[in-house]
Amino acid sequence: MAFELFDLTGKRALVTGSSQGIGFAIAQGLADHGAEVVLNGRDSDKLAAAAAKLAACGHKVSTSGFDVTSAATVTEAVDAIEKAGPIDILVNNAGMQFRSPLEDFPVERWEQLLATNVSSVFYVGQAVARHMIKRGKGKIINIASVQSELARPNIAPYTATKGAVRNLTRGMCTDWAKYGLQVNAIAPGYFKTPLNQALVDDPAFSAWLEKRTPAARWGNVDELIGAAVFLSGSASSFVNGHTLYVDGGITISL
Repeated sequence: MAFELFDLTGKRALVTGSSQGIGFAIAQGLADHGAEVVLNGRDSDKLAAAAAKLAACGHKVSTSGFDVTSAATVTEAVDAIEKAGPIDILVNNAGMQFRSPLEDFPVERWEQLLATNVSSVFYVGQAVARHMIKRGKGKIINIASVQSELARPNIAPYTATKGAVRNLTRGMCTDWAKYGLQVNAIAPGYFKTPLNQALVDDPAFSAWLEKRTPAARWGNVDELIGAAVFLSGSASSFVNGHTLYVDGGITISL
């Protein structure tokens, strides 16, 4: 019974932005717990390589390289994926970062951040939820951030987008929980990912982070798997609209 709470056998998961980093780690974790996974990403070569890694481990995996920032493309792709089988779990992970002093922040980068980090969550979430609602069940996990709560210099627009993801998660829950959907968010702290590689390679930043974080270290992406499996399985059947911080304690300590 204890294992069944986290067993994803027979479930099918779509993970956006899953050719590398956090998205790939979560996809692999869900697959390790029995789920079939559909990988999504912009780089077809990286996507194929990621799928090959999972297939080599004996996992059932497919790919769908649609553009998460195009509403029409998202709807078409999700409908096509559904024809091959239901999407039981959606992980909205696709995201990007751009750093610049706010007074010099390029408008085109602002618009790109909004499209990638916020609009994609709405587009993919809505397209998938329409199918889940018909079935009366489904799990949606949005990837937020410690920047849903905190701000740092030179990333104000990113902070705005991740705050929006947190509140969009609440809104999705408010509208869709009555249909049997559980919509939650995972808010990672500072993890060693390609998105953060410049910071990982900066000795001064890493020293600051280790001092600032109660756990005194960077997170490893496989440490997000437990949260994702919990929110994907029956163990979280009455958890809804929640943002789960996986951050080594950084959001609760001055």
